[in-house]
Amino acid sequence: MTIPFFDGHNDFLLRLSRKPEARRDLWLGNTGQGHLDLSRMKQAGFAGGLFAIFVPPIPSGNVAAFETGMPDPPYAKPLPPLMDHATAQPVALAMAGLLHWMERSAAQDFALCRSSVEIRAAMDTGRIAAVMHLEGAEAIGPDLDALHLFHDMGLRSLGPVWSRPTIFGHGVPMAFPGSPDTGPGLTEAGKDLVRLCNELGILIDLSHLNEQGFDDVARLSTAPLVATHSNAHAICPSTRNLTDRQLHMIRERGGMVGLNFATFFLHPDGTGGTDLGWDVMLRHLDHLITHLGEDHVGLGSDFDGCTVPDLIGDVTGVPRLLGAMAAHGYGAELVGKLAMDNWLACLDRCLR
Repeated sequence: MTIPFFDGHNDFLLRLSRKPEARRDLWLGNTGQGHLDLSRMKQAGFAGGLFAIFVPPIPSGNVAAFETGMPDPPYAKPLPPLMDHATAQPVALAMAGLLHWMERSAAQDFALCRSSVEIRAAMDTGRIAAVMHLEGAEAIGPDLDALHLFHDMGLRSLGPVWSRPTIFGHGVPMAFPGSPDTGPGLTEAGKDLVRLCNELGILIDLSHLNEQGFDDVARLSTAPLVATHSNAHAICPSTRNLTDRQLHMIRERGGMVGLNFATFFLHPDGTGGTDLGWDVMLRHLDHLITHLGEDHVGLGSDFDGCTVPDLIGDVTGVPRLLGAMAAHGYGAELVGKLAMDNWLACLDRCLR
């Protein structure tokens, strides 16, 4: 029996945006390319997920290195420069349009959802429940007016930064080994952004924020603390992973962490090899469960935005991961929580 699961993060929209001439085949065909398409999602039990709008760095000099993965550790990649909203907004709007197109082109199988009620209703009718997410808020200008526009289009989850500075705050650099405590926290505009997200019922994603920015959100926000795709820093000391202190804060606030499948954020030695076994992912899950509790851990694959273990390969490998959890000793109830139930309960708490 296939266990349905909810995925906290994917970059499928970025892949579609890069090949506009092939978008129908990539979504509705059987190309086998990348990690996701509608057919494989249905086959795997992908019941819903957060679909990221991500504006990639403009290739210039060593900024293009972000497109080709991380080097062997130790490494500390330079951050791309700040991107203004005039540059980012057209790209983000086009990706939002792609998500709406996905719904229209597969209305019997796929629904763009704006509330937890809509998410559950879509799943009850066998449709994949998609939630629009903005990874890095560059497309939102300093007056924040565009946030209302994106909210009307369906935006319900937002990360103030990706791993580059914005007018709202600072992301962690891609570095190993390293601490997430890498610089200043939210700007005044970032604090206003957090307040408006709370007002509108938009989930605030902490995954790429540095530690001081994380703490600022914790002080300002009235919502649960959520990191949609991050791992345990105690096991893999990447700047992108969460310290035990941060995990405890997320637990205290009724939040959530989605396990990131990216090999660079799994390997204890910071390497990106794809031949790692289930034991590494299970060590992260064990640690997250220990520090967060069984009700605050789920999946946040980063599909189509990272390199994943060979044992997973693409979305059709998620059932194998769930099977490895069961073989590891997780009972059926816990596997169900990690697969989907915890995400649905968290979204109940976060969305209006």
